[in-house]
Amino acid sequence: MYNVFLIMSKKLPIEELDIELEPTEEVVTDEASSSKMKKLRAELKASKEKSAEYLAGWQRDKADFVNSRKRDEESRNYFVRFAKEGIINDLLPAIDSFDIAMSNKEVWEKVDKVWRTGIEHIYSQLQQVLTDNGVTVINPENEMFSPSEHDSVDTEKTDDVSKDGKISSVISKGYKMGEKIVRPARVKVYEIGGRNAGEAK
Repeated sequence: MYNVFLIMSKKLPIEELDIELEPTEEVVTDEASSSKMKKLRAELKASKEKSAEYLAGWQRDKADFVNSRKRDEESRNYFVRFAKEGIINDLLPAIDSFDIAMSNKEVWEKVDKVWRTGIEHIYSQLQQVLTDNGVTVINPENEMFSPSEHDSVDTEKTDDVSKDGKISSVISKGYKMGEKIVRPARVKVYEIGGRNAGEAK
């Protein structure tokens, strides 16, 4: 108590007092604080890089999965179209036979009505099979010849300029599935100065 009195009265320097002052908290130097911050920044950067790496990997895996599903779907659709096209091609000769049998209206009308009705019903069913499978008929009589859909098997002479290049008759109908030609229509085409079907080449 006396020492405290001397300090307060400025008669005794504090250095001469036999008093130990114990610190109440740890003093962190600027250097230690800076080192710790650098370490935290490095850990944060590494964590962000690892997260970005995981995200990129997940995105690649997702893209690969989506692309794989697309390829599988395309392969399946191609197989289905290929199978359908094969079946359609097998049906076309039979349908051609029906077309030929019914092409002469006068003769066809003389056929027994019950039998004729049955044949027409079968023909209608075959046509429905084509429609259900996305097949449309190419029957281009009096249309302009188009090499992408028509196969010219002969020409027919004409002096009418307006008919030049037009289809004079359809030998057999064509068929297409969507935009793909399953079979082009076989046709005769008008041509100025062309040869008649019965003339020699």
